[in-house]
Amino acid sequence: MPERDRVIRPLPPVWVMAVALVAVAANLRIAITSIPPLLDAISADLGLSHAAAGALTTLPVLCMGLFAPVASRIAHHLGAAGAVLGAVLAILVGTASRLAGGNVVVLYVGTFVCGVGIAVAGTLLPRLVKTFFPPERTGLITGLYMLAMMGGAALSSAVAVPLADLLGSWQASLASWSVVALVGVLAWAPFTARANPHHTPDEEGPGRLPWRHPTAWLVATYLALQSWCFYSAVTWLAPTYVENGWSRSSAGYLAAAFSGAQLVSGMLGPVLSDRADDMRRLLLPAAALSVVGSLGIWLVPLTAPWLWAVVAGLGQGAAFSLALVLLVRYARTPEASGRLTGMAFLISYGIASIGPLAMGFVRDVGGGLPIVWAILAAVGVLQGLVVLRLRPDLRRVD
Repeated sequence: MPERDRVIRPLPPVWVMAVALVAVAANLRIAITSIPPLLDAISADLGLSHAAAGALTTLPVLCMGLFAPVASRIAHHLGAAGAVLGAVLAILVGTASRLAGGNVVVLYVGTFVCGVGIAVAGTLLPRLVKTFFPPERTGLITGLYMLAMMGGAALSSAVAVPLADLLGSWQASLASWSVVALVGVLAWAPFTARANPHHTPDEEGPGRLPWRHPTAWLVATYLALQSWCFYSAVTWLAPTYVENGWSRSSAGYLAAAFSGAQLVSGMLGPVLSDRADDMRRLLLPAAALSVVGSLGIWLVPLTAPWLWAVVAGLGQGAAFSLALVLLVRYARTPEASGRLTGMAFLISYGIASIGPLAMGFVRDVGGGLPIVWAILAAVGVLQGLVVLRLRPDLRRVD
C-alpha cells in the first residue's frame, strides 16, 4: 500500500515546478561564464598559457558533448528528475571546490565535475518540461528556462571581478557561485521526490542515435559552428578588452552586456519561429549579426565596443535558441527529438570544446587576440552557408 500511494501521489502545482526548474537552469552557464573576466588573473597566478587557460571553458563544453547521450541512460535508471538532482549536486561540489583553485589539479577537476553536471541537467531539462508541464504552458516554461540560464550567465560575467575584489581572491569569487547551486538543490529535491514515481523506465529507455540520417548531420553541423563561435566569444571577449587597456571589471561588464543581449534574442527567437515555416528567415539574420559583431571587435574594437558586444550577443542568443527549435522541428516524435538532441550535442559540443583552446593557441602563436575575432567571423559565414541548406522540406528524423 505505501508503494502504491507513492506512485499515485500528485505532482506539485505548476508554479512550484516552474520555480524549481528556474533554480536549476540558473546554474547551467555560471560555471563557464564566471571565468573569462578573471582569466588573465588566473593565468598570471598559476602560470598558465593562454591555451591552458582557455581549457577552463573547454572542459565544461567538452563534457556537454560527451555526457549528453549518457544523460538518457542515467535517467533510465534514476528517473529524469533524480538524474537532474544528481547533476546539480555535481555542479555544487565542482563549484565549491574552486575555493582551492590555487591548486591547478583541483581547479581542473572541479571544472570537469561542473561540466558533467551541466551536461546531464542541460540535456534532461527540456524533456522534463515536455513531460511534466501542460502543453499550453511549455512555451512559457521554456522561455523562463532560457531566461534563467542566460540571466545567470550575464550576472556572473558582470560581478565576477567585483566579487574577487570583495572576497579577496579569484578563487573565492568562483566558489561563491556554489550558493546558486545550493539553492538549485534545495528547490529541486522536493520536486524529485514527487516526480520520480511518475518515471516509467520502459518509456524512457535510450534509443540509437541517428548517425546515418543526413538531416541529423546537417543540424549537428549548424549547432557545432554556432557553439564554436559562442564559447570562443564567451572566453575571449573580456580578455580582448583587457589587452586593449580596459580594467578587468569594465571588461566583465562588457561580457555581461554580451550575455544580456542574449536574454532578448533568446526569448524572441522561439516566439518568432512559431510564425516561420522556413527557419532560414530567422537563422540567416542571426548568423549575420554574429559576423558583424565579430568583425567590429576585430577591425575597430574601441570605436563602439558596447555596440559590437550587443550585436554579437543578439546573434548568438537567437542562433542558440533557434537551434533548440531545430531539434524539435526536424524530428517526427518526442523520442526522435531526444535522439537527435543527443547526437547533435555530442558532435557540436565535442567540436565546440576545441574552440576556446584553439583560439587561445592562436593567441599564443599570433601574439594577440584580433586574429581570433577574424576567425570567428569566418566561422559565422560558414554557419550562414549551412543555414541555406536547412530547407523546411528536409526529411525528418524518425
